[in-house]
Amino acid sequence: MIKIFPAESGLYAEVTGNFYALPTSFDLDRLFMDSTAMAILQSILPDVPRVERPTTLLPLAQSQEIWAAGVTYYRSRTARMEEAKNSGGGSFYDKVYEAERPELFFKATPHRVAAPGSMVRIRSDSRWNVPEPELTLAINSAGKIFGYTIGNDMSSRDIEGENPLYLPQAKVYDRCASLGPCLVIDDQLPAPETVIAIEIEREGQQVFSGDTTLGQIKRPLASLAEWLFRDNSFPRGCYLMTGTGVVPPDSFTLQSGDKICITISPIGTLINTVA
Repeated sequence: MIKIFPAESGLYAEVTGNFYALPTSFDLDRLFMDSTAMAILQSILPDVPRVERPTTLLPLAQSQEIWAAGVTYYRSRTARMEEAKNSGGGSFYDKVYEAERPELFFKATPHRVAAPGSMVRIRSDSRWNVPEPELTLAINSAGKIFGYTIGNDMSSRDIEGENPLYLPQAKVYDRCASLGPCLVIDDQLPAPETVIAIEIEREGQQVFSGDTTLGQIKRPLASLAEWLFRDNSFPRGCYLMTGTGVVPPDSFTLQSGDKICITISPIGTLINTVA
């Protein structure tokens, strides 16, 4: 397992607690375009300097689009049906949960992604906003999953609930997503018992916490990646958020200043504040 951290001075690699500065010619695009990312890193690490952990990180996307899968957990299905019941769209989510074809949607371009430790946003025309903690797959240009990270899929529930056709507006806007704190490169995905946990603090007090396990996801992760690459190409690879199994109660909405902490072992904790 190798963890990759992007900073202003370049990429850093962490191996068993030690940090190394990668050559400046080595970037995220190269990782996502090469089918042997792990082998390349293992070959260059013995020759690069050991350094301190970088303090300020950049967004974990260079040229990669971010996509997302919806209604992959039963809890997400229930929440989507509840928010859309008044518009008559609740049955859509029940159908897609049971269907062979998953719900896949575009989430963000790199410039819309917030760095770890920076601010995410809620829409100015929305009254009901939540974070969605998600295991996020790193998929190379050949369609192979070669790593993973944590994703925060910010969502305007009232906009999507008003009409499912408003999904792009509920999901895609400036700083609508965050990834991090690092990209884990590994041949194995996290085990089904891996816990995905979220805590939200407001003025120093916890206002929401919840968790689920990766084993609660309905669809095989490799299948989600395969569906995304059907009749679609990603020359510099992409990220795929795999859905959420943790949804705050209907009475909860994010406020400016809220601190969002999402933890998935062994990735770490992704921390963002609401602007």
